[in-house]
Amino acid sequence: MRDLYSWPRVEARVQEAIALWNLCALPFLPYSPRYTPREQRKREKAYDKGLRAVQREARRVPRTSAERLQIQQRIVALFPGFAATALGLESEAIQLLTRSFLPMGTQLARWARSFDPTLSMADTIQASRNAWTCCGLQPLLGQPMELTPSILAYSLLYPYSDNYLDQPGLSADDRLRFSERFRERLRGQAPAPHNSREAAIWKLVQLIEDQYPRQHYPQVFDSLLAIHHAQEQSIAQLNAGAHPNNSLDNSELLRISCAKGGTSVLADACLAQPILNDEEITFSFEWGVLLQLGDDLQDVREDLDSGSITIFTRAVAQSIVLDSLVIQLLHFSHHVADRIDHLPSGTPSLKSLLRMSWRSLILMAVADAHQFFSPAFLAQLEPCSSFRFEFLRARNNKLSGRQALFATLFDAFLEAGDGDPSHLPASSASFPTQDIHPAVELASLTNSFA
Repeated sequence: MRDLYSWPRVEARVQEAIALWNLCALPFLPYSPRYTPREQRKREKAYDKGLRAVQREARRVPRTSAERLQIQQRIVALFPGFAATALGLESEAIQLLTRSFLPMGTQLARWARSFDPTLSMADTIQASRNAWTCCGLQPLLGQPMELTPSILAYSLLYPYSDNYLDQPGLSADDRLRFSERFRERLRGQAPAPHNSREAAIWKLVQLIEDQYPRQHYPQVFDSLLAIHHAQEQSIAQLNAGAHPNNSLDNSELLRISCAKGGTSVLADACLAQPILNDEEITFSFEWGVLLQLGDDLQDVREDLDSGSITIFTRAVAQSIVLDSLVIQLLHFSHHVADRIDHLPSGTPSLKSLLRMSWRSLILMAVADAHQFFSPAFLAQLEPCSSFRFEFLRARNNKLSGRQALFATLFDAFLEAGDGDPSHLPASSASFPTQDIHPAVELASLTNSFA
């Protein structure tokens, strides 16, 4: 058996991803559907109509659980018409969103709130986003789409541990000691938790161990150790300042982002289907790199304000427009889309929905950070978006100022569900607990993550 997720193997995956990234440094935009201004305005009109309808429902003040359920049902009923016109989705993709992804996000949020009532809406949404990635991987890896205890636990681990590390007054030594204890816990040791926060994190790890016993699934915990190690390395990006002469060069910044993103989705994949072949590992890792770079682009203004450094903030600090980096990212996303098409499992509708989400992430980030691009590039890219960039910025600003709306909807969806929110879902998938056929090799838990 080989240690598929040992750090040297992770570094090899990182170098493969960087080589692919460099191949994507092309001078032209990849092919994409294009929209006329008339088509964009039609979609914008449908978007605003759907938003107004949701706002009307959100203004209602439900008094009972039955009324909350009715609001939830009416909002879900509004979605197909909105999604078909504004987003251009087919009926099967709409059903995936309303019957699978949305209920799973609600289920995770209800359980998370039961686990810790103090979790913020932002943290719960962050956890839901990871759960959606994991659940989206399940059918691509030949498994039923479902929320499992291990997906719940992993989706909460990093918002939870990040909150712990972000506490005011926590010294660098305290952070280091926590990281060391967290690593020991992921290795299967049992360091005594120092406080209630650590006790909760230890419990989340236990939920993963309960679903995937270590003796049968060592690769699951190897992947968790890999993301932990990558997270430790990424601390170098925080508060480093975007000064052009910072000691982290562009190749190191790219390596850190690739390692963090790749190992994050690789862990998602291991929790979705713990026995992965090489094609599945490569796809999962590259998908993670794509999402991480997309997040870095999306956060460019926030990172500039905080002093965190990425390849995008470094370019801005050097007065370089981000045109070429976004072209490179779009080509990279097309390559990942080609990978997903070669996976034997997963419906065409799911694959198309994921491709659309990747493209939308990049286009929305460009619209929001338009001041970092040349006018010529924005004019060239805008027809690739189903909405005009000015519209996206205006609606983003409008919605960001309506936190009460999202809080109302959030509560309506959480409290309208049936059953005990503290009850963990059970996985219906079954995986072999013996050695797998020779084409798939299990990883062993080693000390190479130290």
